[in-house]
Amino acid sequence: MLLLPLSRRPARLTLLALACLSAHNAFADEPVQLDPLQVSGVPTSETETARAALEQVPGATNLVDMGKVEQGRVAGVADVLAYQPGVYAQSPGNEGVKISVRGSGINRGPGSHASGTHILLDGLPLTGSGGTPYELLDPLWISRAEVLRGANGFDRGSLALGGAIDYISHTGYTAPKLQLRYETGSHGYQKRNIASGQVLGDFDYYLALTDSHTDGYQDQASGKGKGIAANFGYRLNENLETRFYLRYRETEHETPGRLTKAQLKDDPRQANASNRSIDAHRDQPGSTWLANKTTWQIDDDSTLVAGLVYHHYPMDITETAYRGGAYRIRVDYSDISGTLNYTRRHTLFGLNSSTTIGWRSTSNLPSSKAKETAALPITVNGTPYPAGTLMRAYEHLGSDNVLHFSNDTELMPDLWLTSGLALIHTRREVQVTWPTNDDKLDESTWDYAPRIGLRYQLNPDVQLFGNISRSVEPPHAWSMLWGSPLRFSSTTTQPYAARQRAAVSLDNQSATTFEIGGRGDSALGQWELAYYYSQVRHELLTVEIEPNVFAESNASPTVHQGIEAGLTSPLWQGGAAGALSLRQAYTFSDFHYRDDDAFGDNRLPGLPRHYYQAELRYDHPSGFYAGVNTQYASKVAVDYANSYHADAYATFGATLGYASPKDDWQAWLDLRNLTDKRYAATVTPGYDDKGADAARSTPGEGFGVYTGVSWSWL
Repeated sequence: MLLLPLSRRPARLTLLALACLSAHNAFADEPVQLDPLQVSGVPTSETETARAALEQVPGATNLVDMGKVEQGRVAGVADVLAYQPGVYAQSPGNEGVKISVRGSGINRGPGSHASGTHILLDGLPLTGSGGTPYELLDPLWISRAEVLRGANGFDRGSLALGGAIDYISHTGYTAPKLQLRYETGSHGYQKRNIASGQVLGDFDYYLALTDSHTDGYQDQASGKGKGIAANFGYRLNENLETRFYLRYRETEHETPGRLTKAQLKDDPRQANASNRSIDAHRDQPGSTWLANKTTWQIDDDSTLVAGLVYHHYPMDITETAYRGGAYRIRVDYSDISGTLNYTRRHTLFGLNSSTTIGWRSTSNLPSSKAKETAALPITVNGTPYPAGTLMRAYEHLGSDNVLHFSNDTELMPDLWLTSGLALIHTRREVQVTWPTNDDKLDESTWDYAPRIGLRYQLNPDVQLFGNISRSVEPPHAWSMLWGSPLRFSSTTTQPYAARQRAAVSLDNQSATTFEIGGRGDSALGQWELAYYYSQVRHELLTVEIEPNVFAESNASPTVHQGIEAGLTSPLWQGGAAGALSLRQAYTFSDFHYRDDDAFGDNRLPGLPRHYYQAELRYDHPSGFYAGVNTQYASKVAVDYANSYHADAYATFGATLGYASPKDDWQAWLDLRNLTDKRYAATVTPGYDDKGADAARSTPGEGFGVYTGVSWSWL
C-alpha cells in the first residue's frame, strides 16, 4: 500500500587500486586465449565495437546510432529513444522527458529529478542521490546511446531497476571538422548547432554550441536553452590516454500544468488555470559538468580506467500555488563522483575468463542547499506577507557508493557464465534549517546485489541469454522531506504554515529479477526478444496529493513483468531501385500490487500496458529516403485505485529527406501526429480519484511540421 503523507575517499580509492593491482599480479603469469566466436567479423567503427560489447551482456540491451536519429527532428532524448523495445520515453512538451525502463520511476517525473534509471555521460555518472537533471542531455552532442535494461547495467555501476543509459559524446575521431545544423517547425520551434572535431597527432578535440527555442504546443509552455559541450583527448603514449569533458547549459521554460480528460478533448492547447495564474516556470540558470577519464592499458589483457566528475546544477522553480500566491524554490546542488574499473582477461581453471573490479561513488557537496520564498504576495491565516518572504530553508544531502565485482567464464565453447556481486553503501542527510534546525535525519545503509547469468551462441546468427539479478535503489534525499507527514501547524500565521518541518526515513527499493531472451538474425531480419519478472519490495512510488505537490513513500510488495520485442526487417531489396524496410518495437508491461491491503492486485498507474512503435521506410542509393511511422499506447490508469483511465491512442507520422552519399549534407521534412490526435502523453497519478476526472494528463503534441538541414566538412 502506498502511504501518504563519505568520508576518507582517497583511502578507499587507494585500497581498491591495490586490490586491482593484486588481481593483476595474480593473473599475470596465466596464458590468455581470446574467444574468436564473440564477434562476427572485425568492427570497423566505434558503433560496431560498442554493439559487439553489448552482445556480450547476458541480457537485454539497446544501441542507438545517432546517424539515423538525426535524419529527422532531434528536439530531445525522447527522439533518441524512439523505436527501442523496453524503453518508454515521452515528452510532455518540454525537455523533462519521462523515461521508464521496466517500470522504473513509473510515476516520477517528468521533471528535474527523473529517477529509476542510472544515466551516464561517456561512462561517467550524471545521476546523483537527488536523481537525474535533464538540462545537460542535448542529443546533438552525442554519437550514440547505449541502454542496458534492468540489472544488465551492473558493470556500469548501475543498480537501479531500470538499468543504465550511457550517452556517448562525439570526439575528434567521430565528428566532422565542421558541422552546421538548423531545425525549425511548428509551435515556434527552432534549434541551431555548430560543431567541430579533429584529430591533431596525439591530440583530438570536439566542440559544439547549441541553442533552441519553442513557443510550446500548450499555452504557458514556451522554453529556450543554450549550451556548450567539449572534450579534449590526449594519448600520452601507446598505453595511456586521458580525456577532459565539459558540458554547460542554461534552460528556462514555462510550465503549462496538467489537464482533465474533458479539457484535453475540448482544447489540449490550454494551460492549467492555476499554472497560468502564477506564471509557473522552471529555470536552470546554468548547469556545469566537468570530468576526466584516464585509461591505462597495463598490458595486452589488462586495463585500468579512472574517472572524476564535478557536477553543479542550480534550479529556480515556481510551479505551485500557495495561500493565494505561489512559492519559489531555489536549489543550488553540487556533487562529485569518482569511478575506477579494472578489467583483465585471463584463464580460470583452464577456461577463458574475464574479471572486472569496479568502484563508483557520488556525494553531494556540503554547499548544496535550498530555500523557499513567496513568489507572489501571500496571506497566511489573515496575516499578509510580501513577495520574497522567506518561508523555509533546508538541505538534503546524499552519497551513493558501489563496489562491484564481475566475472565472465567460458564453460564450454560458446557458453559463458556471468557472475557478480555489488556492495552498496548509501547515506542520506536531510534537515529543515529554518525556521528550525531540529530533527535532522542522518542515516546510512548497507545493501548488496548479486548477479548470475548465461549466454549461449547457438549458431553464428542466434544468441540466447538469461540471468537472475538483484537491484537496489535508494530513495532521493529530497523525497524524504517532501513526502513527510511531519508538518508545522496549519493554524499558525507564519509563512511556513503547514509546510514539512522534518524528514522521514524511507527504505531502499529492491527487486529480484529473472530474465530470459535472445537476439540474432533470421529470414525475418534482426530480432531481439526478452521476458523478465521482478518481485519488488519497498517500491518508491509517488503520488500527487494536491496540484504540483507530491509525496513519495515505500509501497507494499509489487510485481513488474513484461515482454520486450524488436524486429528490423528488410522487406524488399531492389538494388539500384532502392530498398524497403520495417522496424518495430513492442513492449508489454504488467506492473501491479501483490495483495495490497487497500488496492489488492491493482495495476500501478502511470504507464501503458501495451506500447508499440513502427516505421516503414524506403531508401534509395542516391540518398533519398521516405517513411511512415506509427505509435500506439493502451489506456493508462491515473490513480492507484484504478478508478479512472486516460484513453488509448494511436498517432501517425511521416518523414521525407535526402542524405548525401558522402555524408556531407542532408535535408529532411518530419511530419508529426498527422491526424492531430488528442491524447495524454504522460499522466501524473493521484491516490484515489474515486472515478472523478482530475487534472492528471499532460497533452501530447498535436499536428506538427518540422524541417531541417545539416552540412558537414569532413
